[in-house]
Amino acid sequence: MKRFLYAVALASCATAGDAITLEALLQRTLQNNPEIRSAKANMEQAFGQKLVFHSRALPDAVIGLPAGLQGGHRSTGNSVQPFGFAYGIFTQPLFNMAVPSSWRRGDIEVLIAEQRLNVAVVDQLHAARIGFYTAIYNRDLKTLRQEQYQQLRDNAASQQNRYQSGLTDRGTFVASEVQTLELEPRIETAQRAYEGALLKLSEAIGLDSSRRGALLEPEGSLKLVNFDVSVENGASIALNRPDLQLARLLVRADNEDQRIIEAAYYPVINAVVSGDYIPVSGVRRLQTQGSPRRSDDFVSSEIRAGAAYTWRVIDNGKISGAVAKQRAAREMNEVLLQKMERDVPQDLLRIRNNLDAIALKQRALQGASAAAEQNASTLRQNLEAGVASQLEFRSAENDLLEVRTGLLTLAYLQSVARAEWDRATGRYLQLGPE
Repeated sequence: MKRFLYAVALASCATAGDAITLEALLQRTLQNNPEIRSAKANMEQAFGQKLVFHSRALPDAVIGLPAGLQGGHRSTGNSVQPFGFAYGIFTQPLFNMAVPSSWRRGDIEVLIAEQRLNVAVVDQLHAARIGFYTAIYNRDLKTLRQEQYQQLRDNAASQQNRYQSGLTDRGTFVASEVQTLELEPRIETAQRAYEGALLKLSEAIGLDSSRRGALLEPEGSLKLVNFDVSVENGASIALNRPDLQLARLLVRADNEDQRIIEAAYYPVINAVVSGDYIPVSGVRRLQTQGSPRRSDDFVSSEIRAGAAYTWRVIDNGKISGAVAKQRAAREMNEVLLQKMERDVPQDLLRIRNNLDAIALKQRALQGASAAAEQNASTLRQNLEAGVASQLEFRSAENDLLEVRTGLLTLAYLQSVARAEWDRATGRYLQLGPE
């Protein structure tokens, strides 16, 4: 048993690090979390994709300058001569049904990236907050169970003395020993859960957990507070949650993609201006023969302007099949969005019921805590007066520790429920990016 207590104490010293409050943890998570930083980087990709969608409505110009060397054996002139010419083409869409949808689709792409950033912020801040509460809970739970473990060890020692004195039977002594041994794995479990929560906190703020002393120590304690919520008000606020806004944007994006595909049914008219510039060396055209002769230079060039008109008259299934596929994807996202919106009041009602149940248990345990403290105080006085036995006093102390453990568990469950309420109503974005 001494070796077990020494191992727990050594593990506590090994995991201790810099203390951090919940507010500081959320701020560092917002600044250094890898997922949030990746979502911010994806914003640049969204702006680039926006330009791609907008390019359908913008003019397009191409200029080419082919050049090279021409070789061969000739009776006159050099065997190797350079050549070159230039060409260019300019197109501007005049009528294209895909242009309005493509322009809107590019704007929606940026909005989708922004909402994905907001979703990442909410998820990572919520995970960091839950990890913070979990670390504090398991740290305090380990402390209470160690106190309880010490009480049970003293009880087992008292029972052993009573058994050796003939005041009790062997079964009572063995039962006290078994009760003490049953608490050891619970302390180890709390220690492992505490270390796991510290690791999660380090990952949330982007720290290298392999470095010595990199794990953070949460500062503060869990307390039960009066927390009143309204499902009606929360539901109206929750409809603007980033995940719901992202789902709506995905439906809008699918709708615009379907319109872009359907635009292939309509004609496309483009204004086109093209030109060629071809210099030719050493050519003379004889009037009598009409054949060229090497002598003079002249330049051949041409500029053409007009409109190009294309229209798909017969669809072989390529367009209609793509439209049907995109329509199915849009309908699936619409069904998912409707389900998410229907689940909002149910989720808020579930959280409120959990908070109400925690409040009822809190009132019951607070009454039991007052009674346990009074009983322990009375037995302490009786023990000093020689009326009560050491075993009775330690049993009362053990009951008091059990009640305190129950109150600590309720404080943890209430903190988690409050975090779930903030997530369900989108309140995390108050700490999010502008």
